[in-house]
Amino acid sequence: MPEDRSRPVVGLFVTCLADMFRPEVAFASVKLLELAGFSVEVPRSQTCCGQPAFNSGDRADSAAIARQTIAAFDGYAAVVGPSGSCIGMLHHYPELFSEEDPWYARAQELKSRAFEITDFLSRHLELDKLQSRFQGKVTYHDSCSGLRELGIKQQPRELLAQLPGVELCEMEEAETCCGFGGTFCVKYPDISNRMVGNKVGNIRNSGAQTLLGGDLGCLLNMAGKLKREGVTIEARHVVEVLADMADIPAIAEAARN
Repeated sequence: MPEDRSRPVVGLFVTCLADMFRPEVAFASVKLLELAGFSVEVPRSQTCCGQPAFNSGDRADSAAIARQTIAAFDGYAAVVGPSGSCIGMLHHYPELFSEEDPWYARAQELKSRAFEITDFLSRHLELDKLQSRFQGKVTYHDSCSGLRELGIKQQPRELLAQLPGVELCEMEEAETCCGFGGTFCVKYPDISNRMVGNKVGNIRNSGAQTLLGGDLGCLLNMAGKLKREGVTIEARHVVEVLADMADIPAIAEAARN
């Protein structure tokens, strides 16, 4: 349980990919949530959201992970994560329990408090507080889970519109899957590669210098394809730009000396 404080306390759901590959996304999330007037805690007992097991039909392990996550985030005013995919999985937790199971009610309660970060910021952040110095043309990829499960579409665009240096260049088929799909890219690599190839073509044709998105899985997939094809367009999580932390190397770029 979080301690009583003068500001509401939210629990940050870090996500596996941010923890392992891009911790800057978590740091940017904390900065933005504090800017919105919240205190932020990161429960140490959190792990994976359980989506790989859930998508593979392993309901027993999915339920065990769900119980651990529900307990980890008990008592927070909200649970916020920089991933529509992972937060979308938290919204699936009630499906793992019968209505007679006490964990069903707890799963429903967590679902009511679980938000993707741009959605949460659009509800709570005073937009004039965004002070990013980012300059350039960007294009935005809508991730499947965020868009179709949580309705994340206008929220990141409305936040980016507050940054005077940002010009949004919409790509064709921005709502089309990039081909990552979690375990999909492992089970169907040829189809996945064709899909990300099509996506990279649309990114290039947008005229943008930077690709933005709200899910690291998608961004890692697209950044890797951009890199392999020698395209110099950078890939970044949207919170890095919003939090004025775009001075770090882009995704798939080597650290600067």
